Amino acid sequence: MLIFNNIPALLVAIPLLVSAVVSIISSARIAWILTFSTTLVCLFMAFELIDIVSSKQTLTYAFGGWEPPWGIAFIVDSVNVYLILLVAFISVIATIYAYTMLAREIAAEDLSKAYAVWLLTIASLFGLSMTGDAFNLFVFLEISALSSVTLIALGAGQDRRALIAAYNYLIIGAIGATFYVIGVGYLYAATGTLNLVNIIERLNELGTNQAAITGLAFMLAGIMVKAGIFPVHIWLPAAYSYAPSAVSSFLSAVATKVAIYYFARLLFGIFINITQLIDFFLLYVLMPVSVIAIFYGTIAAIYQTDIKRLFALSSIAQIGYITFAFSLNSHSGISAGFIHIVNHALIKGALFMAVGIFAVGIGKRATMVSLRGVGRQMPITFAGFVIAGLALIGVPLTAGFISKLYLFKAIFETGNVFFVAVIAISSALSVLYLWKIFEVMWLQEPAQPLKIEKEPTVAYISLWLMVITIAIFGIYSHGVSSSGMLAANALVGSR
Repeated sequence: MLIFNNIPALLVAIPLLVSAVVSIISSARIAWILTFSTTLVCLFMAFELIDIVSSKQTLTYAFGGWEPPWGIAFIVDSVNVYLILLVAFISVIATIYAYTMLAREIAAEDLSKAYAVWLLTIASLFGLSMTGDAFNLFVFLEISALSSVTLIALGAGQDRRALIAAYNYLIIGAIGATFYVIGVGYLYAATGTLNLVNIIERLNELGTNQAAITGLAFMLAGIMVKAGIFPVHIWLPAAYSYAPSAVSSFLSAVATKVAIYYFARLLFGIFINITQLIDFFLLYVLMPVSVIAIFYGTIAAIYQTDIKRLFALSSIAQIGYITFAFSLNSHSGISAGFIHIVNHALIKGALFMAVGIFAVGIGKRATMVSLRGVGRQMPITFAGFVIAGLALIGVPLTAGFISKLYLFKAIFETGNVFFVAVIAISSALSVLYLWKIFEVMWLQEPAQPLKIEKEPTVAYISLWLMVITIAIFGIYSHGVSSSGMLAANALVGSR
């Protein structure tokens, strides 16, 4: 059918068009229905893409029939098709969650516009996942950044610090985007093309080229900012801490993951002909930076009392796990990195959902003091929170355990036992801050009697959809593990 041939374009076009419609609708309920329906359609199309890619291996969509390098193309293959599915799936769950939570956290007159920007963010993430053009990626990066800044700023109704967080994200993101587009300029000067496939071919002909190497350096620096990779992560803790709960759960789950995917694609899929430079960067830059990020994020979280900021800091450590896996520069390492992209998206999304429900229940920010005894009064949410927390540690029968298992496997293949100890110690440290939260919420008595609203049904259903998925991927891990292996196969072959 014609519609199936145009799925890559429709994944971006439909949310963009519906966003324009939603922005002029005054009814928040109708705006949400249109938004939710759009995410369902996108999820259906994402599943269709998996069927198409499984038979064709690679799907290239040329806009307007103009084949590259003259036209702009979307590329869907085994590297990004499961990422597209991840974005679509979490968009559906997060939109269900937003139905209750956004209405409680932002002004009623802003809801329709919020859903319009929400759809704009989803469209940009799909575009980032599929684009096969280096400059077009910059365009989608900016759409994603501006829409994310707007969503984060909506948290100002509850905490004015959301405006500062949004401003910092805007400025730092602009710096990252500037670095990236400078890199694109150098790359175009060296190769004469912006199409990623053609860039690979031209670099193969050119060999070592100083302009291309300079372009790579600038592009990597820009993408690292967007992905929240240590030490250029400074926008991330505040952005996730003060955004509305639905925004925190959505962005923490997928926004940085899409940027990390492209980071991996640059390293292993585009600049494959300058192996010595890539090897140097992975071993002497990315690996030590990742280890520092793992311990910095975990230790900072231990001393944090604000729960949303705590999990924002722990995201720095979890991103460190992903980049550390990539730094191993092996098939197993790349597989482990992509596996953790999926699993951490689910885990962190669930944790931020739970924290948002707690905050709404007590009517104030979730802190170590305000959450005393809340677990006993909000048992449904607390149970989901505990399971997601155990998955973050890497307890067996959860998706987090699968991530750690494949990461350990990749490390053992390198023969460096030291890094096994690094991951084991960091995992043990994460127990400290999670146990501290569990203890406060279940074992401690509140300083004064709590007046807790009933747990919002729609919100905790969303949470438990994520938690059930986490458990399924922890028991039946073949799907997520095979997706990671297929991505590694496409990028580096069998090495």
